[in-house]
Amino acid sequence: MENTPDDVSNIHNRFSLTLVNPSSHYFSLFVSLGVAVIISTTTLLEYLEASIEETWHVIPAVIVVLFLTQLLDTRFTKKKEYSKSLHSSLFANMLWAATVLLGLLASFVLGKETSLFFVTFGMFLFASFRIGIYTTTLGVNLKKAWAICFVQPLAMFAVLIPQDLWFQTLSDPMALFYGVSFMIIASVWSVLTDRAGRPGMESTHKTIQAYLASQKNDHTEAEEIMEERSSETKVATSQIRLSANKGDKEFRMVLPEIHPGPYHPVGGSNIPYLIYKNLSSSAMVMHSISDHSLNLPSKNEVENYLKNLENSKVTEEGLQCTEPVTVQINKARVMGLLFGKNPLLFLSLSPHGMEDIPNYMKNDIEQYAKNRNYSKPLIVDCHNAMGEEISNEDGEDMLKAAKSCLDTLITKDSFPIEFGYANSDDMDVWTEDLGMGGLGIVCLKINEKKYFLGWADANNMENGVREKIIDIFVKKDLQLLEICTSDTHYAPVKARNRNGYYQLGLITSAEKLAKWFLEIAGNAESNTTTAKFEILENETKVKVMGQGIYEDYSKALDNSLKITKGFLIGGVIFFITSLFL
Repeated sequence: MENTPDDVSNIHNRFSLTLVNPSSHYFSLFVSLGVAVIISTTTLLEYLEASIEETWHVIPAVIVVLFLTQLLDTRFTKKKEYSKSLHSSLFANMLWAATVLLGLLASFVLGKETSLFFVTFGMFLFASFRIGIYTTTLGVNLKKAWAICFVQPLAMFAVLIPQDLWFQTLSDPMALFYGVSFMIIASVWSVLTDRAGRPGMESTHKTIQAYLASQKNDHTEAEEIMEERSSETKVATSQIRLSANKGDKEFRMVLPEIHPGPYHPVGGSNIPYLIYKNLSSSAMVMHSISDHSLNLPSKNEVENYLKNLENSKVTEEGLQCTEPVTVQINKARVMGLLFGKNPLLFLSLSPHGMEDIPNYMKNDIEQYAKNRNYSKPLIVDCHNAMGEEISNEDGEDMLKAAKSCLDTLITKDSFPIEFGYANSDDMDVWTEDLGMGGLGIVCLKINEKKYFLGWADANNMENGVREKIIDIFVKKDLQLLEICTSDTHYAPVKARNRNGYYQLGLITSAEKLAKWFLEIAGNAESNTTTAKFEILENETKVKVMGQGIYEDYSKALDNSLKITKGFLIGGVIFFITSLFL
């Protein structure tokens, strides 16, 4: 699994390419109409040298034709989406406008007469762009794309150019040569990029189309593609259950081996919340040491996993645990408690941050714990600060801190446990950087001292937010041991940034979060009761996405971008030659 984070990071780094499209189809509609005005005005006044009094009616006619053909375009696409029709129309019109304006500029600089060649050539470029966009993102095959590529540009051209000039302009040998050449270039580019992921990925375009459809909450195709490539494996889920002696309430800390993802709203992207609800909203679903190769590919597999979670078995139980131990070595911090023979460790680099903790560290810690006669250690990746993949130096410090914590816990006395739990379910805490599970606090009373542990159903935390919240707790004489996030991949809104999500604290201030956490902590503290602990283990067979699918996606993206870059450079050079005709 060592290569998986690299492939996932590579795919994630390409997310910004999806931000090229405007966020609103209204923007594309009005701007495309505005660009059409520029094309029409420039053509009429500069290329045809007509007066505005004679041709004023042409501009609104072009706008009407554009608007109607944008509506008509939705009939040609696979999903009949008006927004995509508008987005593609906007960029195609901009390409036509750029050709017309550059042609005018070239005529001025080179001291030659303006030629309708550039208007006709721009119309062909419009059609070429439609071939590319229709085959890659709109689900149209190449033959159909050729058949419909001229519908919009030719309709606009017919209204814009006087009828007596149609034959002359459309039969211009150079316009035909350059225009048809670009249509062929667009077609070849489409074929090559579609095959860029082979043999691992049969069709790059189908994968792109499935992704775009999933962003409109139509995740069926995306999940079918991913599930087809997934393989069945056994995944473990560990839990610590604290239950009142009277049996009237309980709380669970859950460490699933599966990883949230792959992305909202596909597969197990919202798995932390679903586990949380499955456990009567009295749980903290932590981020264990795992990676995206352990993503559930579909809702079917999510349901299978949740159903089998009920079959967890108690492996140990008791009435006591140790007070918490914290070890800090440089940036690395490990906090731990010992429940019977089961150490619970929380690993963090906050405020410096890191990506998912790699699997080799988990194996190393588990082996070290085994050598000291511990049962299975429960290891939490706090996921509470943004950062890159953990460095070798920080990784070594983290391992030293974890081992030191394990060594110290052996020497600690155990005491009866009291616990209280509360969450934000009855509070108004909706915000764009928080998932559906909201916030939670568990209060542990050990040896007459109260300790708080915070949790947020969020995709990581803004650097430094944890420290600010803990400082506010300290001023209230409250000991907040740690704040963890679930690393949910649920997104309440589409984040138009490089990450594709809002980490906790990016939208909501640390002060507001601290206020919410303090209120929840007060509720948790007020209902503490004596408890026993149980360690629950579960092993379930599910399909997970595995490493190979990310390698293939990454390869397809890289190859497609290399092909696109080559065609773009060649196309620009070829276009420039047209300016000297």
